[in-house]
Amino acid sequence: MARLFVVRTFAIMAALVLVLQALDLLGQTGDILAYPGNGDTEVWRYVGLRAPQIIAFILPFSVLLGTILTLSTMNQNSEIIALKASGLSAHQVLAPLIAASLVVAMVSFAFNDRIVARASATLAQWQKVNYGPLPVDRGDRYNVWVRDGDDLIEVGQIKGKGAAARLGNVTLYDRAKGNLVSIVQAPRGSYTGAAWRIEEATRFDVASGRETKLGTVIVAQGVRPDQFTLATVNAEGLSFGALREAIGDLSDAGRPTKALEGAAWHKLSAPLSAILMPLLGAVAAFGVARSGKLFLRAAIGMGLGFAYFVADNFALAMGNLGAYPPFLAAWAPFLLFFLIGEAVLVRTEE
Repeated sequence: MARLFVVRTFAIMAALVLVLQALDLLGQTGDILAYPGNGDTEVWRYVGLRAPQIIAFILPFSVLLGTILTLSTMNQNSEIIALKASGLSAHQVLAPLIAASLVVAMVSFAFNDRIVARASATLAQWQKVNYGPLPVDRGDRYNVWVRDGDDLIEVGQIKGKGAAARLGNVTLYDRAKGNLVSIVQAPRGSYTGAAWRIEEATRFDVASGRETKLGTVIVAQGVRPDQFTLATVNAEGLSFGALREAIGDLSDAGRPTKALEGAAWHKLSAPLSAILMPLLGAVAAFGVARSGKLFLRAAIGMGLGFAYFVADNFALAMGNLGAYPPFLAAWAPFLLFFLIGEAVLVRTEE
């Protein structure tokens, strides 16, 4: 049973990934080839980066469909009836599938943590440069915006962390009551302990239209280094450990972390959703095949599975908005549908 379930699950996943990847390429190939010099190599590179994301997205669906296909086939051939006649309960019949789905969940977590996170981070950076050449990633941050009162600060590149942070291509938009007064630009800047020292600065006055050289000046009093280095955290592009570390840094700096905490918990609950699929699709296994309700049972199992994914996305969105606590946003759908699956199984078969 476990072998049949796993083979069918991954066969369905391969077919779905092939279809979804082809549809995704229809919308992205034009943008990839629009950059001068890009060709087939860049298209295949995009496939290599996008395919892990599609696999991670479609794997729980594949487990659900693999469960329904396996159990409905066994039901049609009266194998489930034979197992129950030998004295096995409904939970014992499902035990091999649940054990196999636990292994699938562990593989899914490792795949997401080691491969999907890196592919997502690289793809996000590649898309920011419009599928052009990627800069060498040394842990630097690019195109970060920070607000200092009414003023806005744009930094092209940040190197280092903490007091050792170095800014490159600094642009300070000096505003008064929402109106732009002047623009200060400098090629580099460094932290002094309470403010930022920018060198070779120039100032453009909006009212007069004149540009003056300022040399070395002190700006952004009270702006901390973490406001630059932690300005953007891409949860999808970080592994579980790296995301927890980033959440800790943000928390120490007094920054909001609720949405990122929900994403971190979801990195655990999303792979474990594979364990729910045999339970939700179990309704397709039981009942006499000749009663003519096999298709209805399979449809009910599929409906329960897809309802879980809808509830999961809804709860995660509510967590990002701050309406749900992070733990509740990630785990409530899992616990709710576990109880629903158990209730259906116990009421109908146990």
